[in-house]
Amino acid sequence: MKSNQFKADLKAWANLINTHLKRILEGLNAPLGLKQSMAYSLLAGGKRIRPILCLNWAQMLGLNKEKILNFACALEFIHTYSLIHDDLPAMDDDDFRRGKPSNHKVYGEAMAILAGDALLTYSFELMLDNPIPCSFLLKASRIVSKAAGASGMVGGQVLDLELENKDSVNLEQVQTMHRLKTGALIEVSCLSGAILAQEVGASNKDLDKAKNYGQNIGLAFQIIDDILDVIGDEKKLGKPIGSDIKQGKSTYPTLIGLEQSYDLAQQSINQALECLDDYRGQEKDFLQNLAQYIITRAH
Repeated sequence: MKSNQFKADLKAWANLINTHLKRILEGLNAPLGLKQSMAYSLLAGGKRIRPILCLNWAQMLGLNKEKILNFACALEFIHTYSLIHDDLPAMDDDDFRRGKPSNHKVYGEAMAILAGDALLTYSFELMLDNPIPCSFLLKASRIVSKAAGASGMVGGQVLDLELENKDSVNLEQVQTMHRLKTGALIEVSCLSGAILAQEVGASNKDLDKAKNYGQNIGLAFQIIDDILDVIGDEKKLGKPIGSDIKQGKSTYPTLIGLEQSYDLAQQSINQALECLDDYRGQEKDFLQNLAQYIITRAH
C-alpha cells in the first residue's frame, strides 16, 4: 500500500462527502438550534468511511457516484445519530467525541436526543431522493433500515449495555454484539452501493462480494478499535483511552489478548481482500488499501 497516495485519496473522498453534507444541511428547513446541534456532530470530522464504501462499491460496479451522493451521505447521517445517542449519560456517558465535547455537553441532553432523531429520520428522505429507479432505491433503503434498527445497530447497542459489568462474557457474545452494533452499518454501506449499481448490471455475485467484504472489514474495524482503546494515542483518537475497561466492557483484547486480536483482525482483512479478486480499476485499489489501512491504525 502506498500510504501517502491512499491518504490523499481518502482525504479527497472525505472532502467530496463533507461538501455534500454541508449542502444538505444548508437546504434543511428546521429550527436554528436543531440545525446547529445536527451540524455540530455531523461536521465534526471523521473519515466518512461508510459513505465512501458505498460510493466506491457502486462506482467499481459501473454506477456514477454523482447519482447516489444523497444516499451515501444518508449513511453518515445514521452513523452520526448513533454517536450522539451513544455518548449520552444513559448510554456510554462519554464527554468527548473526536476531540470535542460531546453533543449533549454543548447543547444539553434533550437537544442531543432530538438532533439524533432528526439525523436518523432525515436519512430516509436522502436515501429516497436520488436519480435512480425506485426499485433499487427501495431495496437498498430497506436493508439500510434493517441494519440501523432492532436487528442491527440498535439491537447491538442493547447487547452492549446488557454485557457491561457482566461476569463470564464469552467471545461469541462479543462478536455478536459488535456484528450488530458496528459491523451491520459498515456491511450495508458496501451492500447498498452494490444494490444501487444493479441499475447498470451489477449481479447477485457482486452483491455477495460486497456483503462479505463489508462483514470482514467491519469485524477488523471493531477489533482494532478495541486494541486502540488499550494502546492508542488519546490525541489521535479524540477521546480518552481505557474507557471500555472503565465501563466494564468485554473486548477482544480482554478476552483473547492483544496478539490474538491482531491475528483475528488480519484474518478478516485477508478474507475481505479475497472478495476483490474479480475486479479491476482505481476503486478496487482504493478498497484494498482501505482494508489494509484498518490494520495499520494500530501500528
